[in-house]
Amino acid sequence: MLSVNFTPFPNLQSERLVFREISKKDSNAFFRMRNNSSIMKYIPRPIMTLESEATELIEIILERINANEAINWAICLNNNSEMIGIISFHIIKKEHYRAEIGYIISEVFQNKGYASEAIEAILNFGFNTMKLHSVEAIINPKNIASQRVLEKNNFKKEAHFIEHECQNGEFYDSAVYSILAKNFKF
Repeated sequence: MLSVNFTPFPNLQSERLVFREISKKDSNAFFRMRNNSSIMKYIPRPIMTLESEATELIEIILERINANEAINWAICLNNNSEMIGIISFHIIKKEHYRAEIGYIISEVFQNKGYASEAIEAILNFGFNTMKLHSVEAIINPKNIASQRVLEKNNFKKEAHFIEHECQNGEFYDSAVYSILAKNFKF
């Protein structure tokens, strides 16, 4: 079975980005992303209405990191500590050496290649440090931008589930993308 330990927290860096531990000081930036209906359009989670909801979710995230159940990084530009996004292995299936990746990028920083760069950096950590065998992403198939980012990072579509998620009484399809360690090129 896979063994993970996120202490000390693994800060990472890519060409343009820094990946650090999320903290309560990120509540406002996190809230702005999770309160933005455009960003949340394809994410089956409730839109936040209070900044305190972001603070509470950050507390849960930190508890899960400390328990080695999941790991989330604040995405920042190399020259600025303000969070522009978040990326995570929010589900880790230790018995299967598999994790599910998730990410959100602030609207002003979208379409600049940051999501793809972040995914590549986190996959490198997942495959080379954590020793994962595979990583999956579950997205709304209407989210063409996310589909393109995943395919750019060598994810392959494995499944399409009809009316798989429910948000506000409306059912949505889900597409599952996956990449095996042997297909990761860094």
